[in-house]
Amino acid sequence: MDIANLQAYGYFGLITFLVIGLYAYIYHLYTNKKDADGVDYEQYSNMALHDDIDDTPVASISDDKVPDSGVKRK
Repeated sequence: MDIANLQAYGYFGLITFLVIGLYAYIYHLYTNKKDADGVDYEQYSNMALHDDIDDTPVASISDDKVPDSGVKRK
């Protein structure tokens, strides 16, 4: 086996590993849509297109519904 065959097998193995890793990452993203806080960030993906002042908020939260403890503050 010369070096060209070894490089070809290495390239094929690397590409196969990367494709399997990519599909595993995509599967992970779609099965775990919510983070630890229970926020689904997929609803925020269209926020850049709908940023006019007249558009509805992505997630509207009133002061009455917000609990005092356990909420992240900025």
